[in-house]
Amino acid sequence: MRRLNAMFQQAARKDKEKYWNEECARAEVAYRKGNMRELYQHVKKTRTITLIPHVSKILFKIIQKRLNTTIERELPEVQAGFRNGRGTRDHIANLRWIMEKAREYQQKLYMCFIDYSKAFDSIDHDKVWKCLKKMGTPLHLVQLIRSLYRNQVTTVRTPYGDTDWFEIGKGTRQGCILSPAAFNMYAEKVMRNAGLEDSSIGMRIRERNINNLRYADDTTLLAENKDLENLILLVKKECENLGCTSMLRKRSCQQQPQQTSVSRSIMKRSKWLLISSSLAPK
Repeated sequence: MRRLNAMFQQAARKDKEKYWNEECARAEVAYRKGNMRELYQHVKKTRTITLIPHVSKILFKIIQKRLNTTIERELPEVQAGFRNGRGTRDHIANLRWIMEKAREYQQKLYMCFIDYSKAFDSIDHDKVWKCLKKMGTPLHLVQLIRSLYRNQVTTVRTPYGDTDWFEIGKGTRQGCILSPAAFNMYAEKVMRNAGLEDSSIGMRIRERNINNLRYADDTTLLAENKDLENLILLVKKECENLGCTSMLRKRSCQQQPQQTSVSRSIMKRSKWLLISSSLAPK
């Protein structure tokens, strides 16, 4: 442990880019869905899991502990993914309760479910570091995390052997405990820039305005009327500004009021599957 402590202290004090510029991660293709024979013919059905050395995992855990203070201070209650003391199941229960109350009081409820396509693979590194700085993350932690991603190289392990090493320019490592924290802060920046917290659009619940519930990389937008489309446009615009246009892929709404340029691009359903939980208006 003393040797590990000395190594981590050295990494924090010295030129971090040179210290961590190593071939230290391997990505393994993991099965997602579909026929295994077609797995390598359809890239969208695969997901890469980064295999990180155990020594690096210890350092990442230390960084995560120090990031928790900033994360809990900056992230709102509507984000339930990757948080201490809460989980996505809590928001599923909250959404069911909102739907029940809307039926009970005969209120209209409009919902839009946003599924970010390849969310963890799409985010830009430089913009993540800017988000961390603006949210008050200690500068030395930002520099340390940035050094772990700068000039990183990896190889993909397949049944036919390992590929050549290549550089990675965007996305977070799936399998790294720092990735959820980085993505949460990135997604929070999108919502802040969209102005959802200050918007009057949403559902009034006990003197509070609720217009979104977040389940890590999934988001539900809520409204009492067709102003839901305005929320969708705000989120879409900010995603484009932050370079994650491809993240907005699948959307579906309940009780869509009328056909517009926005609603035509939304897939309407009478039943939804949200994080393995089935939701229906009745």
